[in-house]
This record gives sequence, C-alpha cells and structure tokens, in this order.
Amino acid sequence: MRLRRHWVGERQVRIEEESVMKRSIVIGAAATVLLGAAGYTGLSLSAGAASSAVERQSGFLLLPPAAPAGQMVLFGHIKTLKRTGNHYRLRFDPAWFTSGITANTAAAEDGVVPKGQPVPNDNYIVDESHRLLTYLVPPKAHVTVLTNQGTKGISATPITAAELSRIVNGGKHRKLFEPLDSGVWIRVRIDTVREFDQQYRP
Repeated sequence: MRLRRHWVGERQVRIEEESVMKRSIVIGAAATVLLGAAGYTGLSLSAGAASSAVERQSGFLLLPPAAPAGQMVLFGHIKTLKRTGNHYRLRFDPAWFTSGITANTAAAEDGVVPKGQPVPNDNYIVDESHRLLTYLVPPKAHVTVLTNQGTKGISATPITAAELSRIVNGGKHRKLFEPLDSGVWIRVRIDTVREFDQQYRP
C-alpha cells in the first residue's frame, strides 16, 4: 500500500511537471510571435519613416494620397470654387489619371501615340464627359500646391482653402510652379473634400 501511494504521488508530480512544461512552451511560442510581430511592425514603421524622409527631401508628395475606409480619392480639375456661407462649394471635373499599359493603350486608341508606343512621362489623362460634380470644402481643408521656392526646388507647399479660392478665381496668391491645369487629387468623405493635392506633370 505504501509503495502504491508513493507511485501514485510520483505520477502526480510527473503530470504536474508535464503541465508546467507545456505551459512554458506555449508561453515561449507566444512570446516569439509577439516579438516577431513587433520586429515586423518596427520594420514597417522604419520603412514608412524612410519614405516620409524621402518625400521631405524631394519636396514632392506621394500621390494619390491614401484614403481611410469611408473615403475615396479622385483625380480631376477644379472648374469653380466659390465661398458659400461657412464653406466653399466646388465644381469638379473628374478624370482618369492613367499610367503604364493602361495609359499607352488609351492614348493609342485616342490617336495620341502610335500603337505599341509609350506615352510621354508614363501618364495619360482620360477626360471624356466633363460632367461636373459638386462637393463642399471646409475652410480648414488640407491643401497643397506646387511651388518653386529658390534653392528648395519644386515642392508641395501647404496653403489655405482661401488662397486656393484666390488662385482659382483670381486674387493675390503665391506663384505656382505650374497652373492648376496640371490637375489635382481630392480626398472625399461623402460630399466633403478633406484634402487637395496638385499633381506634378513635367
């Protein structure tokens, strides 16, 4: 009887040790996954920071801008921008800003380049209907235009919606590197423009 009790007790100890060992393995594996994820996140953040640094050095924004869920980005041209009460009303002519084989094929079909030939600067704008869309623009919308500020070179310069309105309608504003005819990207939530960014077109 004493031997049996000793054997049962030993077996219980072994079971407990195995349980502890299994828990240790699970915890260790989880820690490895978390560290790996943290390392991956750190790498992504470093890459993002590097990308931002390149953008700051070059002066250009990476366009089109990213849109969070619930928003969308459109390319096109500003036709009118008028102050109405506590906001601006935008009339916008949307277009397709195409690149690569999409641009080459569309341009060839339009007779702009021979079939099989690339378009200049690898982009081609398709604007067929000129149907205007109406959006609201808050005074604090994020706006950038292209300027050439001496030694800084061509860069995306933040301005106010009020100055953008003066550029469109005529009025005192800073000198642009190229007219807004180059096109703009707008980031929209429902019917409201959150962001304008002028597109560079060499």
